[in-house]
Amino acid sequence: MINTVHVGMGPLGQKVLRYAVERGCFNIVGAVDLDPEKAGKDLGELCGLDPLGITIRDNLKDAIEGKSVDVALLTTVSSLVALESQVAELAQARLNIVSTCEELFFPYKTNPDVAKRIDEICRQNGVACVGTGVNPGYLMDFLPSVLSGLCQNVEKVEVWRVQDASVRRIPFQQKIGAGLTLDEFEAKRKAGTLRHVGLPESVDFIADRLGWKLDKNTESLEPVIAEESVDTGYKPIAKGMARGVQQVGRGFVGDREIITLNFRAAVGEPESYDQVHIDGEPPIRSRITGGVNGDIATCAITLNAVRSILQSSPGLKTMAQIPPIAYFK
Repeated sequence: MINTVHVGMGPLGQKVLRYAVERGCFNIVGAVDLDPEKAGKDLGELCGLDPLGITIRDNLKDAIEGKSVDVALLTTVSSLVALESQVAELAQARLNIVSTCEELFFPYKTNPDVAKRIDEICRQNGVACVGTGVNPGYLMDFLPSVLSGLCQNVEKVEVWRVQDASVRRIPFQQKIGAGLTLDEFEAKRKAGTLRHVGLPESVDFIADRLGWKLDKNTESLEPVIAEESVDTGYKPIAKGMARGVQQVGRGFVGDREIITLNFRAAVGEPESYDQVHIDGEPPIRSRITGGVNGDIATCAITLNAVRSILQSSPGLKTMAQIPPIAYFK
């Protein structure tokens, strides 16, 4: 049994917890959440399960005091800057860390100073840390880099992740702007609160793995506009409103676009799929028809990474630097 503490008990953290209980190979010893509406409650009851006899605490010290813990599952924020102090506290408690923070996946170009500090504090305390998830963390970055291993030569990598967001959790639908007017969408876009986080990190990861030195890494973001009313999401969407987001990350060497990552998530999208094209020798065309459910896969990959992080050397790691993850029970 692997002893775990769960930090962050929002919708994603709760689902990770339910999956951990279902697996039966994790010994959950504690949970932390700063929300006064959650702290003090039984962990199982909060997550819609039978009582687990574990009280959610509002600080790490109380959650793990007197307990042996192997790994912290950190499901709190997307911002690396906001995450740094949380990682530092866990590392100083000598806990290995698996985090769903998108910007932690490959921060060496986008946030090099923070990445260096996180790596140093993990090394100082003898623990390993990785940022992972379905995207970033696997489908749009790690998977195409692995597929490129079949090639003698690669000229370009292009990836599509297209999702019908109707089946995703409400916070995700809100994050992609589903149900906003175009003015509301634009205001949130300018504020930086409406976007899928992680495309620049995914572009940088692919370039690093393939040995490409990029001259430019760009990202565009546009609304997916409803051409008719849509009622399959968490709220009705009228014609002319945003039903989701279209983002494209691009990596260039000179003026040549060698990495293109197409992310489209919208309520009422007619087809979901994940697709990788590698222009090379030989060319690779890989498609997952129906796509991968992001909520299920993110929770699963978080748990599946636990065994690998325990087998890793200290420091901040990428998905390419830990033993290959696989389902286990």
